[in-house]
This record gives sequence, C-alpha cells and structure tokens, in this order.
Amino acid sequence: MIQKTILIVGAGPGISLAAAKKFGKEGFNVAMISRNAESLLKYENQLNNEGIKARGFAGDVSSAASLKSAINEAVNTFGAIDVLLYNAAKGTPGKPTTLTGDQLIQDFKVNVAGALASVQEILPHMEKGALLLTGGGLALYPYADYSSLAIGKAGTRSLAYSLHEELSPKGIYVGTLTIKGFVEEGTGFSAENIAQAIYSMYESRKDLEIMYEKEQ
Repeated sequence: MIQKTILIVGAGPGISLAAAKKFGKEGFNVAMISRNAESLLKYENQLNNEGIKARGFAGDVSSAASLKSAINEAVNTFGAIDVLLYNAAKGTPGKPTTLTGDQLIQDFKVNVAGALASVQEILPHMEKGALLLTGGGLALYPYADYSSLAIGKAGTRSLAYSLHEELSPKGIYVGTLTIKGFVEEGTGFSAENIAQAIYSMYESRKDLEIMYEKEQ
C-alpha cells in the first residue's frame, strides 16, 4: 500500500504538532514547514520516536520564493502530497487606527497570500487530495484589539470558499475549520481535540466549513 503524505505549513507546538501526530498515527508521512529549523528538527525527532515518518523543511511563508523552495524539497522527499494543512497565522496586536499599512500587509502575507501560494505550488503534485485551512472566529466576529488577525482570518475563510468553488469539480476537497476560541489544553479547545476535528473533516470530505464551538 502506498503511504499518503500530509504537508503542514506553519509547523508549531500546538495544533500543527497535534495534527502531525494524528495524521501520522493514521499512517501518513508528515512533511512540515516553518521558519525555525531548530524547532523543526525537534518536532521531526519527536514524531520519529513515535514511529511516524516525518521531516521538516525550513521556509518563510511570507516569502513566495522561500515557501516554494521548501515545498519543492518536501515534494522531492515524499513525492505526491495528499493533504495540505495550512496553519500559519500572524497578527500584529493593536486597534485598526494604531496599525500601519505595512504591518497589515506583512500579516496578510502570512495569513492569506501564503495559503494561496502553498495551494498553487501543491496542486500539480496532488490528485483528488485535500486542502485544509485553519480559520478563526475572528473572521465572523472581529475584535478591535486583534484587527489585523481578524482581517487575515476573514481572508482565509474567503479564500477557502473560492478554492472550493473552483476545485471541487476537479475532485479536490477544500475545508476550513473555524475555531471559535483560543487553544487551551485541558478544555474542548485543546490542540488534540482540534486535530481530531481536522482529521474528521478530511475523512468525511463533505463540509466546506465547520464551526468548532466550545460545546464540542
């Protein structure tokens, strides 16, 4: 049986690592992208020690060239990509009137442009695969102190809907999990619970958007 591969863009210690473990335990190879090569090596070793074939690739999601290079390395290592999980996010704290245009643009590069670049780079190496984007409740209910992140999450949500319209006729599943809260261990919003919800979306391949509520 050919082993499937998930590429996680925005590797980190919370949702991304929990998703890596969940998909890895379901038989997936795990490729991870983040700027921090030292952290990637730590995640790689942790996953390998749990019997999951994983490898990290250093790349900056705010730079199209850097991201493209990292994705190409992942493809050269694992071959076809079956699932893309985009979990990179950036939000400069501050109300709208305190943000500069440059800050907003830099955050948008991570939250939305990086997701689009990842999808465009992955599609030639994906056949009837899945594109999963983590969203947030700020997309629906913006909060002034997190205005940049709210704009970014709204953009991510809009991108997911647009990708779904374009790619679903081609057999590509697009899903976004709108997390209406902050990740907190020991609660319904634990990284492990959210990772399970992401995997369930992939497995069912029927919902474009699922609202992840506290009651779950």
